[in-house]
Formats: sequence, structure tokens, C-alpha cells
Amino acid sequence: MKQLQLSDSLYKYLLQVSLREDPILLALREETAKLPLAMMQIAPEQGQFMQLLLKILGAKKVLELGTFTGYSALAMSLVLPDDGELITCDLNPTWQSISKPYWERANQQHKIKQRMGPALESLYALLNEGYDQQFDFIFIDADKTNYMQYYELALKLIRPTGLIAIDNVLWGGKVIDDTCIDAQTREIRKLNEHIHNDARVDISLLGIADGLFLIRKKGNY
Repeated sequence: MKQLQLSDSLYKYLLQVSLREDPILLALREETAKLPLAMMQIAPEQGQFMQLLLKILGAKKVLELGTFTGYSALAMSLVLPDDGELITCDLNPTWQSISKPYWERANQQHKIKQRMGPALESLYALLNEGYDQQFDFIFIDADKTNYMQYYELALKLIRPTGLIAIDNVLWGGKVIDDTCIDAQTREIRKLNEHIHNDARVDISLLGIADGLFLIRKKGNY
């Protein structure tokens, strides 16, 4: 059976019977929903799914590319141990005025370390600082034109037993629309094909939200 198409009422039911959202996360999501770029925020069920993945992994160190208003960073930080570390990278300082107060309200500010600037520069800096093979979980949700480079650098930064999650790999269906030839769509198509053929990793592409690719390095790489 193909994936069930969710109507609005069925999606509402899905959230009703499954979502256990921290009140501060809910407040941040509701504030973000008022913004013109609100569609950039991950779905709440995706945030909860990633929380579960972190618990299964016993994660202590997380890397995120793309912060926006900080919902996904906060969701992940909430399930890290008190001595956990979440490094989140973003280029736009405008969103900090929204994210940081919520991080502080949730008492997570000591875990979350935000790096401002181009994500590629931040990734190379982390490698130079000795973070190679240090992260338990890496979430990639930044500009799509650099997705291939983010993926390859993430493979250097992730622990052998860690997990990489890449968001928006279905790109609203544009990946199968031959009339869409913009740079972001082309890069996502290229990445999806590359991951599919990459013998170094085990993979699973989930139809959650806008498509979430899960990648784990094989033991011999």
C-alpha cells in the first residue's frame, strides 16, 4: 500500500493522538506561524520524531544546519542530557530575537550554541576544531544549493554509530516536476540520487512532512 494521503481532518487526528508537545515548543510554533516564512519551520510531529531518534541513539552531541526561529533546535535540546551540546548554524541573525527567549524559558540556553555565518564555513571550522566523528546526530535543513557539500562534510563529522537526517528532500513534489530547473531543486535531485547510490551508507527516506532522508554510515567506512 502506498502512503496514505492525509486530509486536514486526518492530520489533525494524527496530532491529537500522537503529539506530546512541550508548552514552550507550542508557544514558539504559534509565534512562528505568524511570520511570512512560517513554512520554513519543521512540522511538530517531525520534531517529536527526531526527539525519539535522539533518545534511541542516547545522543549527547547534535549539529543542526539551519536554525530559523529555533523550534527544531529547542525540540532536540529538550531531550539531550544536561551536559549535552547542540551546535546550530545559521546565516540570518534576525531570527535570534525570537529563538533565544524561548530557549531561555525552557532552560536550554546552556546546551545550545549558535554559530552565525555561512554553514559551510562553520562546518570546516568544526573539523579544524577537532569535531570530526564527534556528533551523534546531524540535522541538515539549511540552503538547498549546498546540500551535496553539507552531506559530505556531515559524513566526516558524524560518529560511526550516528545518524544524519536531511530535510525537504521531496521539496514539495518539485523533485519529480521536469519543469522545475532552479538551482535548489536540481541540487536536491542530485543529492537524492547520490545518496541512493552511495555504498558507504545505509538509508531510509521517510514521507514525513516534506521528506526526511535518514543516513547511517556502514561499519567499514
